Amino acid sequence: MKKTILTGLRPTGNLHLGHYFGAGKNWVKLQDDYNFYLEIADVQALTDNFNNPEKVRVNVFEITKDLLAIGLDPKKVHFFIQSKIPEVAELTVFYSNLVTVSRLERNPTVKNEIAQKKELFGNNGESITYGFLGYPVSQAADITAFDGELVPVGDDQLPLLEQCREIVRKFNSIYGEVLKEPEQYLSNVSRVRGLDGNEKMGKSLGNAIYLIDDEETIKNKVMNAVTDPNKIKKDDPADPEVCMVYYYHKLVNNNQENLNTVCNECKAGARGCVQCKKELIEKMNEFLKPIQEKRKYYDENPEEVVKILEDGTNTAREKAKEQMAKVRKAMKIDY
Repeated sequence: MKKTILTGLRPTGNLHLGHYFGAGKNWVKLQDDYNFYLEIADVQALTDNFNNPEKVRVNVFEITKDLLAIGLDPKKVHFFIQSKIPEVAELTVFYSNLVTVSRLERNPTVKNEIAQKKELFGNNGESITYGFLGYPVSQAADITAFDGELVPVGDDQLPLLEQCREIVRKFNSIYGEVLKEPEQYLSNVSRVRGLDGNEKMGKSLGNAIYLIDDEETIKNKVMNAVTDPNKIKKDDPADPEVCMVYYYHKLVNNNQENLNTVCNECKAGARGCVQCKKELIEKMNEFLKPIQEKRKYYDENPEEVVKILEDGTNTAREKAKEQMAKVRKAMKIDY
């Protein structure tokens, strides 16, 4: 029997290279070896976008097309929409009794995001909603509703998974051994940096290259990428390790000989930044072309995307119903 993996994405925008190299590329490898559930977490997206539901709705389909385009196979992966699984909402309510507010506020991931919101909005965090504070509880429901055994995560998400394990242990200590305690599947890929040198590539930071970006958009973004600030003139030697252009060369260029040439010429002052950026633009377009061609197929056949989501959601719903029956029986509410 294959182990079950549960992972997901919030549909708030299209996928960028950070998503691909940080998670998506690894998911493509995992789909052959695991019973794979992939959640389009529209309910969690609404914790930040409750006043813009159309954005979330549109991106449910946009992000699904992106995921299909990078090579996830609907015959191997159960794509499902979170809001179509009422058992997740039901579990979230039950689990909320097992977690204190102070524990949620101590969660490092939640603390960091609350701090960002306070900095952005001021008002001492009065903009923090009940739904936002409780999203780790919702994530625990996501994982356990499908008997998830492994969860692909980065280091920054480990506190959320630990919160889930705490909830599982608390539930089992009260109601009996019903739930499996999930384990992390750590990616060995570090977070992808932004074009501006920021440690994180993000939608809100404006420093991302998206999988759907056309050639002109890529050209404009790459030409503005941060290079070694100490390289003033074209013939000045530079440090490629502090240059975001070389950083992206390493991501999208599989030709090691060519990479060595880029690196050595940069160090020797035999390569100008404009030349290097133009070469990166060419390599970036070559890298994205097969992804974009596959995505074009789904753009032209939206009914297939709808069918994939319907089939995956139906499969996920049946699994969640089975799990919920066990939970309700253990809690003595299977009237």
